[in-house]
Amino acid sequence: MPEVILAEDVASEMSKLQSRADKGSSEAFYLLKIINRGIGKLAADAEAGKKIQKRLWPSEYVVKYGISNLWKLNLDSYWRAIYTLKGGQPEIIGFLIDVLNHKEYDRKFGYRS
Repeated sequence: MPEVILAEDVASEMSKLQSRADKGSSEAFYLLKIINRGIGKLAADAEAGKKIQKRLWPSEYVVKYGISNLWKLNLDSYWRAIYTLKGGQPEIIGFLIDVLNHKEYDRKFGYRS
C-alpha cells in the first residue's frame, strides 16, 4: 500500500481547515472530509487519479518539487487534488502537492472556462 505524504503547504492548509472546522465551519468540515477521502483512495491505489500530460505541468511544481510525473484526483465535482508519485514500484509514495477548486485548477493548468 502506498504511503501518502502531504506537501508542507497542504499540511498547513489542512491544519487551518481543522481549526475552522473545530469552530463550526461546515465548509471546512466538508473540505477536510473530501481531502481525507482522497488521501484514502491514494493510499489504496497510487494511480487512482488521472495522469496529467507533461506539456500542461505548471512550472512552479517542476521547480518546487522536482516532479517527474503529475496526477489529478477529483475530490468531488469542484475540488481537485494534485499529486506526484515518487519511489520505486515496491515503495510508491504519493506526494499530495495541492488542493484546488475547479476554477483555480483550470487557471493553473491553462484551461479556459
